[in-house]
Parts: sequence; C-alpha cells; structure tokens
Amino acid sequence: MSSRASNIALFIDGANLHATARTLGFDIDYKRLLKEFQSRGTLLRAFYYSVLAEDQEFSSIRPLLDWLDYNGYTVVTKPSKEFVDTSGRRRVKGNMNIELAVQAMELAGGLDEMILFSGDGDFRSLVEAVQRRGVRVTVVSTLASQPAMVADGLRRQADVFADLLELRARVGRDPSDRPPARERGEVRSPPVRRATAVSPCAEPDELIP
Repeated sequence: MSSRASNIALFIDGANLHATARTLGFDIDYKRLLKEFQSRGTLLRAFYYSVLAEDQEFSSIRPLLDWLDYNGYTVVTKPSKEFVDTSGRRRVKGNMNIELAVQAMELAGGLDEMILFSGDGDFRSLVEAVQRRGVRVTVVSTLASQPAMVADGLRRQADVFADLLELRARVGRDPSDRPPARERGEVRSPPVRRATAVSPCAEPDELIP
C-alpha cells in the first residue's frame, strides 16, 4: 500500500523572492512553480504576500497579483506605512512577516511540509515553532549571490535548504516566453480583491505567466 501524499503549503515572501530571482538573473514563472510543488504532494495552499502603498491609483504589480489571485494562489496584501526619518526624508516601510507567521501557525496542524520562499532571518523563530508541531520546513533562497540572500540562522534552522538557482530549470521563465511590454500592460482580469494600490517593492508586471 502506498503511503499518504504529504500535505504541503507554500509561503512566498513576494518582494524577497523577486529580489532573489533578479539577483540570479531570471524571472519566476509562477505557473511552473505551482505545478512543481503540486507534483510533490497535496498542495493545500500557496500564499503570496505583498505590501502595497495606498496613495497611487495604478500599480505595476497589479496584473501579477490579479493573475496569481485567479490561478491557484492566495494573495495577501496590506498597505505600507510612510514616515519621516531623523534626517527629514520620507521613507516607506512595510513587510508581511506577521501575516505570514500567523497563517503558517494556523495551518501547521494540517501540514506535513511548509515551503518558505524567503531568506529573511526574522523567520527563523517561525520555522522553529512550526517544526515543534511536527512540520518539515524547506527554505528556498540562494547562497549563489554575493552576499548570500539567505540569513545563516534561517538556513541552518530549516530541515531542507533549496537553492533557487538549482530550481531555475523547473520554475524559471524562458526568456523567449516573455510577452512584449505593451501586451503585459493589457491584462484584463478582475481587480485584486484585497488591495487597490502600488507596491513600493516593485515586483513588476513582467512576471505575469
């Protein structure tokens, strides 16, 4: 009798994954990424997290979020916060670490494996907590860049570290498949249900599958 397929969930730190892929010189094909992990077990959920700014009507990332939202991903967004630093300069900050951590802990009881697409060292404590619930954690980032995109503590805490460079052949976009820029801007899908603004992290629309 064959063993039960593992229950898997993906947690994608959108800005971090985008920066890592760009550092390695390729774009993520999110359709291929989803298929890759669907082939590894029962994929219960694929979360994509992105911070958005509220003060602009058009977002260059919106077409990507639209596509993800209607093609198997759960898009989670929140507005960024603007502040003035001690030098009087306007700054924008925001991350989705709390949202990602809360949802990971909520799902942990039904998971066998968590796939975390981020190199952010702040997630080390989350990984440790999820592991205490019996969940195997794979961290996807890279050591191939200088400096490495993954925090050493996070990499060591994970049960498995997967270098994004080694996954390129399975989840990367073929450059010949990228549509012209004008075509990429003509996405006709419905608007994202959870946000209506622009990303300060600028995960661009060119990543649309």
